[in-house]
Amino acid sequence: MANIRLIKRRIKSAGNIAQITRAMELVAASKMKRAQAAAIAGKTYAQKIYDMVVRLSAKAEAQKHPLLRRSNRAGGKRLLVLLSTNKGLCGGLNANLSRFLVSQYRVLTDVNAVSVGKKGTAMLLRTGAVLTADFSDTIPRAAAVPALTAFITESYASGTYDRVDVVFSEFHSVVMQEPRMKTLLPITIEALPEQKKDQPIEFLIEPSVDEVFEALLPHYIENQLRDALFQAEASEHASRMIAMRNATDNAMALMEELTLLYNKARQEKITYEITDMVTARLAVAE
Repeated sequence: MANIRLIKRRIKSAGNIAQITRAMELVAASKMKRAQAAAIAGKTYAQKIYDMVVRLSAKAEAQKHPLLRRSNRAGGKRLLVLLSTNKGLCGGLNANLSRFLVSQYRVLTDVNAVSVGKKGTAMLLRTGAVLTADFSDTIPRAAAVPALTAFITESYASGTYDRVDVVFSEFHSVVMQEPRMKTLLPITIEALPEQKKDQPIEFLIEPSVDEVFEALLPHYIENQLRDALFQAEASEHASRMIAMRNATDNAMALMEELTLLYNKARQEKITYEITDMVTARLAVAE
């Protein structure tokens, strides 16, 4: 016979879990709406400034701008900026990001990395990457963007790195978040879609292309990093909301199964008690 007290404790535990996961789902949904609005609002602007910088890079004298120079060294040293989450309970978001990272870099032991997110920091340390900087404790996370931008631009301009990539989870919808790698530096005209390169637009630039680039490029890097961070945050909250919803549904389903088992065990106990009473009465009557 099943232990009725044990089943009751398991039902209560499942109910408590359902309450907690339901509350976490609601909190994640609220945060996701704000993060989604920020990601959508900034995505168009980020794409437009990206297109503008790529177009103007063809007109500027690359050697005059440290952020436009391309190294001639074979292979080149790369800097990885990894945007992940500080907390877990967000489904397979970080696991997918880890698999994507390994598929892109193969060997991470020779890669210098900057982490924004404790899960990403642990991931990089496990793979043997060189952790150059960690902005995981910066709250709010967007406050780390100016310092991160300064670090990237100074490192690239000084020749420490020949390429800078940012890896993050891109937000497509509530149910779809996809790992993505974006190359911040060097800026290449090949990155522009073909249909746009076939339709060049002439701009009147004052005072000059070079002076505009001097002020625009750091802002471009900062804007791209902030957009990637907003995408990563929206992905995190959406993934956590879905994960907590699934956890709540599973806890409720477990409660239903345990309730049926509890009722069956209680009925068996009652049947045994009635049988014992009838048997004892017959024995006394004889």
